[in-house]
Amino acid sequence: MKKIVVVTAAYGRDKVRELGGQQALLPIIAGAGADGVEIRQELLSPEEMKALPSLASAIREQGLFAVYSIPQALFDEQGNLNAALPDFFAQAQQVGATSVKLSLGHYRPGCELSTLKALLNQQRVKLVVENDQTVDCGILSPLSAFFQAASEAHLPLSMTFDMANWHWVGQEPLAAALRLARYVSYVHVKAAARRQDKWHAIELAESDGSWRKLLNHLPNDVPRGIEFPLEGTDLLAITRDYVNLLRVE
Repeated sequence: MKKIVVVTAAYGRDKVRELGGQQALLPIIAGAGADGVEIRQELLSPEEMKALPSLASAIREQGLFAVYSIPQALFDEQGNLNAALPDFFAQAQQVGATSVKLSLGHYRPGCELSTLKALLNQQRVKLVVENDQTVDCGILSPLSAFFQAASEAHLPLSMTFDMANWHWVGQEPLAAALRLARYVSYVHVKAAARRQDKWHAIELAESDGSWRKLLNHLPNDVPRGIEFPLEGTDLLAITRDYVNLLRVE
């Protein structure tokens, strides 16, 4: 059975704050039948950052597994590994996450990966690298080069494939899926539409349905994360509807 993850950011920053933080969403996510939750570092207050073990306990009590997402890059602008990586893994472990998600950043083909491999081999939490919305780092060529190099070096990492972020960088999602599918261990299910010359994430029901074709070109046995907007008066009902939909698609 496909595992479905609900990304807390899908409810919107304002709604998360209104409800009292990401922990308050856990009963909704679990009640909707999801298997996991993606906790977003950027939605944690300073006080919540100091209480990650408590959040981990709440996640376990709801019978969920966790992905920990950090809005940081694996490689800095000089092409060096992010110096805060050990801290990121420590945070992910505190929150009880099975994986920690970062963007690629400024990877330079041919750079030495032995230091990264040594660090990853020390971790219980797995690293997943996502295609982001930046035109210099979130495009296909550096991502493909990185994952090929990482595979050849036997690095214990994989890809989070965001289905819609390719639109933000002006690239074709299907072409990216055909190139990168073999590295994918987690899919961010998302649709997008262009409004007033800007791309916006939209609910699947409001899309043209092309997400289905794209999903068919990605691994069928990896977790699927709901990252499109979940809005309405009955958050439990809409979350349940999409959990059920993505489990059978």
